[in-house]
Amino acid sequence: MLSNLTADRPTFVTHLECSMTGERYAADRLHGLSRAGRPLLVRYDLDAVGAALSREALTARDTDLWRWRELLPVRHTGNIVSLGEIETPLVPIPKSAGPNVLVKDEGRLPTGSFKARGLVMAVAMAKELGVTRIAMPTNGNAGAALAAYATRVGIETIVFCPEDTPEINVREIAMQGARVWRVNGLIDDCGAIVGKGAAEGRWFDFSTLKEPYRIEGKKTMGLELAAQFGWELPDAIFYPTGGGTGLIGMWKAFDELEKLGWIGSKRPRMYAVQASGCAPIVRAFEAGEEHAERWEDSHTIAMGIRVPKAVGDFLILRAVRESGGKALGVGDPAILKAVDDCARRDGLLLCPEGGATLAAYREALRTGEVDEEERVVLFNCATGLKYPMPAAPQTLDRHAAIDFDAL
Repeated sequence: MLSNLTADRPTFVTHLECSMTGERYAADRLHGLSRAGRPLLVRYDLDAVGAALSREALTARDTDLWRWRELLPVRHTGNIVSLGEIETPLVPIPKSAGPNVLVKDEGRLPTGSFKARGLVMAVAMAKELGVTRIAMPTNGNAGAALAAYATRVGIETIVFCPEDTPEINVREIAMQGARVWRVNGLIDDCGAIVGKGAAEGRWFDFSTLKEPYRIEGKKTMGLELAAQFGWELPDAIFYPTGGGTGLIGMWKAFDELEKLGWIGSKRPRMYAVQASGCAPIVRAFEAGEEHAERWEDSHTIAMGIRVPKAVGDFLILRAVRESGGKALGVGDPAILKAVDDCARRDGLLLCPEGGATLAAYREALRTGEVDEEERVVLFNCATGLKYPMPAAPQTLDRHAAIDFDAL
């Protein structure tokens, strides 16, 4: 799985940059947020990347995450950590969405979710920069990915999750080597504990966007889409949005690819999908605001997007607006119906957050926001196997007379 790497191939990182002010920060040093309290973005010498790597050479490589080596931040191959990060497939769901809708099924990644993309990169960089202890808040899947990768490279990990986090997530975090604590609050309450401990020097804060490298792992979703679509992007992307790292990362990826000359200026309309019970980005978008106020009394079955306050809110809103897209909220009943329909009609088991994107697409189609002829990608961010399913209670007594017609 690391066949795309050679020990003597450096990356092309030049510096880090505050996403709000543009202030530059030195590469190869440990950073959290910028001095302005905003996420840092990794910048590359794209002219040098283009001189070192052609699109054709890239296309000839094995289709794993590390094929994009020159556009990733890890300098030394020895610091790479991997559990087999594949390029995830685009799966048609014609019966539940239509002939031009594809699901990018991120549940095929290690630990069963797209969190593997961000955490494999962040952990590799933590190793490279000498971090020995990490703490992070999670709604479940991110904690599982962190635990797996950090354990693999010997970094001590402490994870805090809301007390109603799905049981399977809590147990997989613990089984993969992290110390996991259930907290009587939401993910931002967990984040406050992590931040306090980090301020006391107890650990490094791995909260969403509070270190620079999770974006770089998540942007590989956008890089993969460009390659999978023959270097012409889809018309629209529906993305389940909590912290929004992947949406921000894909928007960054498209910009880098255009500067390399690998794609044109066309962009997909980006739809940030939230649950109506926790929709701070939707509210800010509709109000024309640049930042989103905390959403009080958050509730939804889609735990992965139950994020009351996102530190990268302005980056999410900026990408949505620049693309001509929208922030959309969908209710839990529509999410559950979408999950059920996709499983029963197309055989693809979505997680609730993935179901939210299908529900949002259906609503956007109804209102004329999208056209059924447009090429659309929905993101299923985790395997549906991690989530509760309806009971199947029917039994058959093999010793009794069997009514085969009834079967």
